[in-house]
Amino acid sequence: MKVILFFILSFISQSVHASTLDVCSTCTYMDIESAYSKCMVGDTMLIKHGEYKIENWIIDKAIIVKGESGAHLISASGDEIITVTSNDVTIEGLTFSGVTTNYLKENAAIRIRKSRRFLILDNKINDCFFAIYLEKAKQGSVINNLIDGDASSDAASGNGIHAWHCDKLKIINNEILHHRDGIYLEFVNNSDVDKNHSHLNNRYGLHYMFSNDDTYTENVIERNGVGVAVMFSRRITMKNNTFAYNWGHAAYGLLLKEIYDAEIIDNHFIENTVGIFVEGSNRINYLRNEFRRNGWAIKFSGGCDANVIKYNNFLYNSIDLVVSSKLSNNTFNDNYWSEYTGYDLDKDGVGDIPHYPVKLYSYIHQQVPESVVLMRSLFVDIINYAEKVSPVFTPKDVMDKTPKMKQL
Repeated sequence: MKVILFFILSFISQSVHASTLDVCSTCTYMDIESAYSKCMVGDTMLIKHGEYKIENWIIDKAIIVKGESGAHLISASGDEIITVTSNDVTIEGLTFSGVTTNYLKENAAIRIRKSRRFLILDNKINDCFFAIYLEKAKQGSVINNLIDGDASSDAASGNGIHAWHCDKLKIINNEILHHRDGIYLEFVNNSDVDKNHSHLNNRYGLHYMFSNDDTYTENVIERNGVGVAVMFSRRITMKNNTFAYNWGHAAYGLLLKEIYDAEIIDNHFIENTVGIFVEGSNRINYLRNEFRRNGWAIKFSGGCDANVIKYNNFLYNSIDLVVSSKLSNNTFNDNYWSEYTGYDLDKDGVGDIPHYPVKLYSYIHQQVPESVVLMRSLFVDIINYAEKVSPVFTPKDVMDKTPKMKQL
């Protein structure tokens, strides 16, 4: 509420004589165009109940555009509905629809272009190609919007919230579904993505590319093609998120590629094909996360160094850990492993013998994927036990020296 109040007060203060211009079929202003032509900086356009077909509306004044319940803006030609080019603009309480797929232009219901201090609040955006497109925008907020697309394929659908070359954004408490990517950030720095629900999207629930110094916390990312992808980025903090039911042939809860100096803390990875897939990512702290009933909890590919995996719960995953290459200078300590069969004679809560989480079967499956049909068989139990007694194929340096006896 403090963020919203700040934006509203800052806009109103720009004009001592701010006015409210009503738009409806029986008002002084019967259409949006005539009302906007009379708007001054700091004014509010109050759009009342009804459907309003408009061409792309360019907002180049610092105003508040607010809709009463049932105010519905429809693209007259399938093109964009609103393009904001001014600083200090609020768009609140409207319903948008009618932006159609375009293979040449990334048309959106709301586009913010090179603007600062914008607020997009409490809107509903239905069946639009792109819903909200932020282009070279700064210091703005996208809060509490419901964004429901109609994604039939990746090529024919856009992203729910798409940000490109932006800085200091706050994307908070939105629900996004049925788009290509729920939230897509490219070259977006110093921004927060918090408390969003991104689900049932074709590709990614949340997608970072070339973005630094960002945080995403308390989001629920579920039932997407892939949960979250973070690529070619630095200093990303991922905390208190839920990655759940991202299930399919190549589905991950979290995909990390070329990531450096990140924090992955207090997250829940529940019933994903792969909880986390990691490639070429260094100096990452994986702390206090829960991996429950995933196909693979964590899969490490090549080029991963100086990572800390500590205080995590690995619970009933088919395979807890896969390592495709040598993991030098990585530590796996003080975790709870539901498959640990060691003992604790001194009753200090720590296993007296190390736990080796990489099983021979995981190595076999990497070489022969068809062996998945044997996963729950007695044969797999026998070969895993034989490798545990006399390790030959599994890496001896990948171990938890201090496995916990109870869940953390």
